[in-house]
Amino acid sequence: MTPPHAPEQFEKPPTKKQVVAGFVVYRRTSDGIKFLLLYRRGDYWNFPKGHFQPGERSIDAALRELEEETGIKKSELRIVPNFRAYERFYFRIGDQGIYDTVILFLAETRKAEVKIIPREHSGYGWFLYRDAMGVIGKKYGDTRKVLKQANDFLRARSRQYHHPARPPR
Repeated sequence: MTPPHAPEQFEKPPTKKQVVAGFVVYRRTSDGIKFLLLYRRGDYWNFPKGHFQPGERSIDAALRELEEETGIKKSELRIVPNFRAYERFYFRIGDQGIYDTVILFLAETRKAEVKIIPREHSGYGWFLYRDAMGVIGKKYGDTRKVLKQANDFLRARSRQYHHPARPPR
């Protein structure tokens, strides 16, 4: 039995659950499809994403956060229908553990220039799929999984539209 006032080392740190929304953004280049990744301190590269405002739908939060974090507006996007992926991870801020669920949509842009906010990000890059997987690194498995889902989805759509079924004989 645990005494009513157990020492601090036995107390469970508070845990918070949060849901955020964002985009896997890509653009077509002469080298192939390139994906946008934003850079944060250390070795952390990820998709543009952020918290919901009260009453906001996930797609609206994702669009708002994308514009806030990159300068890319809704009018500069073509949102790809029927794609939604989820990233789940746990991290700590001080003594608080946080379980994050990220809802990610897929969108194409022609805009190559990104305007980052220095207090949120240190940089950005447009990467071919294989390079993006390397930059993300093995530590962020869910981010890699989402990128693979987006790449596979785009490749399947490309085959569907560029290789029509043979006409009947």
